[in-house]
Amino acid sequence: MARTETIEILSSRELDKMRTAGRLAAELLAHLEPMVKPGVSTLELNDEAERWTKAHGATSAPLGYKGYPKSICTSVNEVICHGIPNAKEVLKDGDIINIDVTPLVDGYHGDTSKTFFVGTPSPLAKKLVEVTEKCLMLGIAEVKPGARTGDIGAAIQEYAEAMGFSVVRDFSGHGVHRVFHTAPEILHFGKRGTGKRFRAGMVFTIEPMINEGTWEAEVQADGWTALTKDRKLSAQFEHTVAVTEDGVEILTLLP
Repeated sequence: MARTETIEILSSRELDKMRTAGRLAAELLAHLEPMVKPGVSTLELNDEAERWTKAHGATSAPLGYKGYPKSICTSVNEVICHGIPNAKEVLKDGDIINIDVTPLVDGYHGDTSKTFFVGTPSPLAKKLVEVTEKCLMLGIAEVKPGARTGDIGAAIQEYAEAMGFSVVRDFSGHGVHRVFHTAPEILHFGKRGTGKRFRAGMVFTIEPMINEGTWEAEVQADGWTALTKDRKLSAQFEHTVAVTEDGVEILTLLP
């Protein structure tokens, strides 16, 4: 996905708007969580997300974005990202599902995702999901003024590979504010001390996708759904974060 090169530094007023959008995104994920159980279709999750988002005075940024047909992304088991909700895809016990939401509030995007267990996960699925969430938090812990984008990727890659998993390289985190996807690009693998330097007021997503097997992906004929090449499991967690004067603020946490 092409990114514009200019990294915007947000004003305190703009950061407040991003906090509002981020909080609504976190609340939407929390609202959907009780629905994640065997027998529920991914389309039902989508339709409830759309209803709830409208009821809270926001719109669903993914709907119609570059032709994307639904309001959220639902990525089950071997789907890495951008899974399209549909009525025939019914959750079953032991599945894992990443739900990715981006409500648009007063012109600003709140972007977050989480991988949920459907019923009782296998030990391997449980480990993968727990490692992926830890990868996200390790990446966030690297963010402060003067650090670099490569520091995030290195922290994530080191831990994921030490745990026996691989890091997807085809998709990345991204700057986000009034624009859905912009600079900087945040790779989830790489070397410390490389990449763009962080400055207070930068806002972007960190969203590692961690695979059970190979990191390689295949995008399906719909142009969106990305699967693991070996059809083994994939998990993802995502937060939108802001660089502060002395560190980092997670904008998509529930208060």
